[in-house]
Amino acid sequence: MAQYRFTEYFEKEVLRKRPYLKKEWCIQVLENPLRSEPQEQNRYRFWGTIEEFEGRVLRVITLEDKITIHNAFPDRGFKP
Repeated sequence: MAQYRFTEYFEKEVLRKRPYLKKEWCIQVLENPLRSEPQEQNRYRFWGTIEEFEGRVLRVITLEDKITIHNAFPDRGFKP
């Protein structure tokens, strides 16, 4: 199992702005994504459904190592 990390931005800004998010949800998305793809600036996007979050889709952004979580938010516009 990968040793996941979180950026300072995630710890100080993302969790402050979205206090309902759980780190374990982000890890769950990385381990069981519905879809993933590269993003600009050497980052990666992952999407996953979180049953505890009313079945909503969560988008998680990582750094290029794919284990350092940088951002996460509900993605209302996700299309599989």
